[in-house]
Amino acid sequence: MKLNTLRQARVGELLRETLAELLVRKVKDPRVSNVTLTGVEISMDLRVAHVFFCLRDVEQKNDALKGLKSAEGFFRHELKQLLDMKNIPILTFIYDDSFDYGAKIDIIFDKIEAQ
Repeated sequence: MKLNTLRQARVGELLRETLAELLVRKVKDPRVSNVTLTGVEISMDLRVAHVFFCLRDVEQKNDALKGLKSAEGFFRHELKQLLDMKNIPILTFIYDDSFDYGAKIDIIFDKIEAQ
């Protein structure tokens, strides 16, 4: 079981909120226009952050991931300017498939209900 400290949770949420704001306001790459950030898990030493994202259109997953990876330097630069942190973590972007799984469950329930 992975235990997160309160500090990790606070920093992760701050990163998620700030990155989401940057995505909406400053990133012009069309590959990431439909990206929704779902969470951030940060390492104990706050040096690595796993940023989870989802999309409505799963086929755009690879393009969105490429767009997010290409914007990592921009994100880190902006985070350094906006946040009062000693070190800005290395960002790793990971597709969050839990929403896809939930959608599949909904479809199964709809089929059962229809019968």
